[in-house]
Formats: sequence, C-alpha cells, structure tokens
Amino acid sequence: MSKLVSAAQAASLIKDGMVVSVSSSSGLGCPDAVLAAIGERFDAEGHPKGITTLHPIAAGDMYGIKGIDHLAKPGLLKRTLCGSYPSGPSSSEPPLIWRMIGDNSVAAYNVPSGILFDMHREAAAKRPGVLTKVGLDTFADPRHQGCAMNDAASEPIVSVQQFDGEEWLYFRSIVPHVSIIRATTADERGNLTYEHEGAYLGGLEQALAACNNGGIVIAQVKRVVENGTLKPHDVRVPGVLVDHIVVAPDQLQTTLTPYDPAISGEIFRPLSSFRNAEMNVQKVIARRVAMELADGMAVNIGFGISANVPRILLEEGQHGKVTWVIEQGAVGGVPLLDFKFGCSSNADAFMPSPHQFIYFQAGGFDASLLSFLQIDRHGSVNVSKLSARPHVTAGAGGFVDITARAKKIVFSGFFNAGAKLSLADGGIRIDHEGKVKKVVGEVEHISFSGKRAVAQGQDITYVTERCVMKLTPDGLMVTELAPGIDLERDVLAQAEIPLGVANDLKVTPDALYRDRPIGLSLNGGASLGGAHG
Repeated sequence: MSKLVSAAQAASLIKDGMVVSVSSSSGLGCPDAVLAAIGERFDAEGHPKGITTLHPIAAGDMYGIKGIDHLAKPGLLKRTLCGSYPSGPSSSEPPLIWRMIGDNSVAAYNVPSGILFDMHREAAAKRPGVLTKVGLDTFADPRHQGCAMNDAASEPIVSVQQFDGEEWLYFRSIVPHVSIIRATTADERGNLTYEHEGAYLGGLEQALAACNNGGIVIAQVKRVVENGTLKPHDVRVPGVLVDHIVVAPDQLQTTLTPYDPAISGEIFRPLSSFRNAEMNVQKVIARRVAMELADGMAVNIGFGISANVPRILLEEGQHGKVTWVIEQGAVGGVPLLDFKFGCSSNADAFMPSPHQFIYFQAGGFDASLLSFLQIDRHGSVNVSKLSARPHVTAGAGGFVDITARAKKIVFSGFFNAGAKLSLADGGIRIDHEGKVKKVVGEVEHISFSGKRAVAQGQDITYVTERCVMKLTPDGLMVTELAPGIDLERDVLAQAEIPLGVANDLKVTPDALYRDRPIGLSLNGGASLGGAHG
C-alpha cells in the first residue's frame, strides 16, 4: 500500500482535539506545506478544532515560511507549547500567533527547547515525565510563570518535586497523536534521509513519540525514490515509523533560502567567502567577547551580537581554535548569520538537536556566548519577554537549557536602549543618551538565574559597549571601562541599581575600536599581541 498522500489528505488525518507535534526551527526544516493544508482545511470545513501543538524549537518565520501562523486561527488552535515563536522587527506586523497570545485566544506556553525534546523522549518510552533541574528559578519554574505566556495558559504543565533529597522541576509527558516531520528524500517505504537539510532537529524523537503510542507520523519531503536505493547509514528516520509521505518539491531549505549545499555539508566554502563584520559598535563588543575565549574550547553561540564572534576569529586568523556548537545541532564550521541563523557552513558534524541539548543541559561544553535584553541586581538575565514589543523576542528557545549548567557564559549587548553611539579616537562616544535602562532592579522575565549561577560557581561576564561586568556573590561589578566612557556619568548613573567597581578597574584595549585587525591570539588564552588592558 502506497504511503504517498497529498498535503490535503494528510491534513484530513488531524482530528478535533488532537495533539500535534511539529519538527522545525523557524524556517529550517519546517513542513510548511502540511501546516498550510491544515489551515486551509479549517477555513473550508471548520475542522480540525481545538488542537494542541508542540514545537520543540519553532515553526515558521516572518519572512515567507508561515509555520505556526497557518494554524493561528481561533477555534483551530486551543493550546501550544513552543520553544520559541516567530519573531522580527517591531516595525513589522506581529505574526498571527502573537495576536492570539495577546488576546488570550490560545493557551500559550514557552517551554525550554531541550525540555520539550525530553518530554517527547519520555512519551516515546511511556514514562511519566521529565525530572530536571533545568529551569529552576527561571520563568519555567511554577513559582514564577511556569512557562505560561498569557492568562489563557492556566493549566499547569510543570511542578516542583522533592526527589532523593533534592529539588527538581517535573514536566509531565504529553503524548502526540500526530507528528509532522520533514526530510529531503523518502523511499517508497518511508525511510527518510536528510542530505539537503541544515540540521536533523528532533524528527526521530517526535516520530517515536507518536508511533509508540499508536499515533500517526507524516513526513514532508522534497522527493521520493525507489525502495532499496537509500544507503542505510544515511537513513535518519526508518520507514517503520512513517505512515504517510507528502511531497513538496519546492520546500525551502531554511528562511529565504531555496538551497545552499554548504548549509547541508555537501560542499565546503572557502574561508575567504565569509564576509567580515562591518566596523561599528556591535563589532567592538563582539571583539571584546572573543577575548574571553581560549584555544581548544567548545563554544555555543546565540542570536545577536555574539553571532558575529566566529567572524572575528576568521578575520584574526584564529578560525579553528574553538569549535562552535549550536542548538540546532551543527558542530564546528562557521555559524551563519541573519536569516540563516541556526545553520552552519563547513560543519564537522550534525548532532541531532535533542542530543545536542543533553550536551548543553549537563554543561559538557566550555562556554556560551549569548545576548541580553535586561540584567538585574542578582545578575539574572531576560532574553525572552518584552511586554511592550512581544514579537521582537522569539521566547527562550534553548537559552534556559544552555545556561543551566554552563561553566562560563558571556552575555553581550548595549548598556541601555536607544543611545546614539559612534566610534571616535580609539574609543566610544555617546552622541545621545538612551532612555531605556537595561540594568534594572528586577528583570521582567528570568531567562537565566543569577542566584543559581552564584550558587553553582558559574563564571558569568557581561560585555557592553561601555564596560565589562562580572557576577560576584555581592552582585554586579564593573571590571573594565571602555576608552572615552566616564564611569560615573555613562555607567553608574545609567543603571537602576548600584554597581560595584573593581579596585583594579581596567581599560579595554583601544585596538578594538580601530578599523584594522586587533592581533587577537587564542593560543594559551586570549591576548592582543601579548597585552590586555
């Protein structure tokens, strides 16, 4: 019996009230044709109604792959649990899902991506749920928001439990009735290969969760080939787990990208083909972040200023001194920017995303370079929620998993919002001060807990255009000042809270502010021509 069906036929398999799991990371690996067909069926028939969707990373973007927005219709979508949501500039119209979240027409939860993958694995094994310390004292903790994004999300999905004399968070497994995954090629039996994909994501775990519980697995692919023509080592999801195949020959590889063989590791780009970061204040911050690295490190990076650090190492002839590891699964290579974020070119390997999160959750890597929206008096960081402009942030994604036990974290960002800055005479000039302070008494959303970081002895650094701060048991301490910045006027007075100042306050090397290589060397620890400060 053929497993081939149309997208409309696949959509007809979704019944009212079902739980549907979707494998995607924004535009990367998104089974958009099947999601579109579900939305079209609801418009025509009023079914399926009241479904719950699970998105361990994210489904869709604001730039042509609608993803979850195909399902963002009152009556169709009842509840959704996402690692993150489509996001974009405040000048753009909010995605439909954000409008539903804002008017409480869907119960919306932001669940750390690694935990959502864990929930699938536990559901697949018919175990009751996930016991984890990831998320303690963050928005995932029920003593804060318990992952809830709005008032409609009133049903608890996480509790605090005592086990073996310790405190844990407990997330009950949620069993999907249907899992919708994506690959490049299927044979007639449903064996799936991923040769044009930029990541494996979590399709296998999601397929197992549905299959082992009597559910349905739908795979969207680019093409179908004859049985026996796929090499067994290339098959990432075996056909015994796949019920139906939908062919979508025009599926995009990732956001605004039909197909780039370097993303899928089929070719390696010359290093000279990667553009250097433009000389501006963001580059200065990225350069200072790069100085926190050392030869031989395995380093995670997140979206924002820190995403430029691999380009700093390229420019300085230090590429290959650290191995980049990103949550979608790429290990090594050059992580890409902008719409291709989440992909890497010239990668050493693609780890399935759920396994990458196990690596992160246990702190197996050396350092993480991440952004911040707010920092508070405890050193806690908000990266996941801005009530005034909700769709500007995607939610936490893997941020909570990555930071839970990371040995070293370097957060980067601007000291306050709205300031007009320029580079001048080997330093920073503030042409117009910003009005929105980002160093505050209490963050709006705890994405990272400074209290737990101090208790666990994590090494936490905050790099801004004005200063570098460290987290100490007594709070935030300014340890380094940028050339051209006045400590009292430009730093201490621009924070809502008192900041400590190191007795040996250093000055950031002025080489970082000039439009030429800085002489960075990671051999034996970062240095600039043997000097720093």
